[in-house]
Amino acid sequence: MIQNTKAKILIIDDEPTNLQILNEILKNDYSLSFAKDANKGWELAYSEVPDLILLDVMMPEKTGYDLIKELKANQKTKFIPVIFVTALTDIGDEEKGFLLGAVDYITKPVSPAIVKARVKTHLSLVDSEEVKITRLQIIQRLGMASEYKDNETGMHVIRMSHYSKTLALAIGYSEESADEILNAAPMHDVGKIGIPDSIIQKPGKLTEEEWQIMKRHPEIGAEIIGDHHSSLLRLAKSIALTHHEKFDGTGYPYQLKGENIPIEGRIIAIADVFDALTTVRPYKKAWEVEEALGYLQKESGTHFDPKLVKEFLKVIPKILEIKAEWPEEIEKNN
Repeated sequence: MIQNTKAKILIIDDEPTNLQILNEILKNDYSLSFAKDANKGWELAYSEVPDLILLDVMMPEKTGYDLIKELKANQKTKFIPVIFVTALTDIGDEEKGFLLGAVDYITKPVSPAIVKARVKTHLSLVDSEEVKITRLQIIQRLGMASEYKDNETGMHVIRMSHYSKTLALAIGYSEESADEILNAAPMHDVGKIGIPDSIIQKPGKLTEEEWQIMKRHPEIGAEIIGDHHSSLLRLAKSIALTHHEKFDGTGYPYQLKGENIPIEGRIIAIADVFDALTTVRPYKKAWEVEEALGYLQKESGTHFDPKLVKEFLKVIPKILEIKAEWPEEIEKNN
């Protein structure tokens, strides 16, 4: 059976003539469903989850304003874009619609060209958001894949990602930019996928030859992520490649020094090491928080960016909240 790949549009209007007009305008390009009142519209929105809703405002019993409130209050329907199609032309009515969550306003009598253009525009925005969500899910899944290669856990990746966001906000990142750090951080060790298990899971000290192989994982990670226009994937690649560089130039793979190390690499280095030190691993006990902070201070200017260490120390209360929120399973069971 061939699946219908046309975008789904739900049209809700109590006037059959209006439904017919919109049907004629859109039927060749989209999969359409119709409702003559708000209650039926709600049922179809919930069961079909259309890509877009065209909604009349003035309907008997329940208005379009009432319905959009219900749609936005429900987790399943809250993200469906709603365009009001109405004869109301007062600017206050339009403002009310936008405040309730509508993405656009089309006035009656409708122009076929305007209807087609507005619908196409907002469906393009939906597609763009879907691509963004899918890309993020792939990044998260690749981050999880790297965890299966060694003794680190999913909780480690969650904690260090949130530590990284907290530090980014502390140094002046916007909420949006800090969220990109949060979402890219899980990819920091994706290159371990390319390192043999005999090295990754070795309980003892690595030989010099094994250590040289292990040190390739940042470059392997960068190769796995590749080159993209997406700012999130570019950030993830930079993090994978530079989170083992050291402030004094003795890190790897490129011995970058000081602020030649991208800021995201310097942020992740602190978050990653702090979490590794303060959690149990099969080969070591967890350090006390004070002990780990002492290590960060001792390595300030050597391993870590001293300015970032100072900012990290300032946000320790928030860091400890994150640590408590995402404990290791072994800690929860003790």
